[in-house]
Amino acid sequence: MKTFLSIGTGPGIGLATADRFSTEGFNTVLSSRNPEQLEHYVQTSQKKRRVSAFMDVDASDTESIKRLIARVLQQYGFIDVLHYNAAALRQSNITEQPADTFLSDLSVNIAGAMVAIQSVLPLMLAQRKGTILLTGGKFGIIPVPEYISLSVGKAGLRTLALGLFDDFKFKGIHICTVTASASNGADLAWSMGVAQAFWQLYSTPYDDWVAEIAYH
Repeated sequence: MKTFLSIGTGPGIGLATADRFSTEGFNTVLSSRNPEQLEHYVQTSQKKRRVSAFMDVDASDTESIKRLIARVLQQYGFIDVLHYNAAALRQSNITEQPADTFLSDLSVNIAGAMVAIQSVLPLMLAQRKGTILLTGGKFGIIPVPEYISLSVGKAGLRTLALGLFDDFKFKGIHICTVTASASNGADLAWSMGVAQAFWQLYSTPYDDWVAEIAYH
């Protein structure tokens, strides 16, 4: 059975994407700093005989991310799909935000993704397979001054996907992003649409791989 790991699982895109992959027979491992938000989903999915687990992670702490991935690899042997969904959704502009919170936001929004990628790469490269999904956003293309740290973070995630896509594809690894409109994040149907876009990226044949899907 294949394993899907979600880092920064939230009640919108994170859970919808995990659910989409679980319906295809994946082990779904969810991780978050807020386990109470996910407890009901885990219980429900287990009743439906979908194998799900919850693990704690602090996406602002690179060592926490490393420990999470090591634990998943120890338990499941391989991570077929990594979904990095963590984000610091701080509303603050350049004149208001101090440097320390800007740096902590970037730790979640971009540095955590980089460390997660670095942590899953050795086994993916050895087996020449694997998929890395990044939750992007339109702020990465059209930055919003009132969400400056999120805008910079989403731009960084998009750069990771676009910049690494060709090299990773040559090595059998699909790194890609869904650039999602940020205005509908709480809507279930919209989140399920984003999840379907992630499934499309995963299930597309090798010759048709792309680095990005825009979802509105």
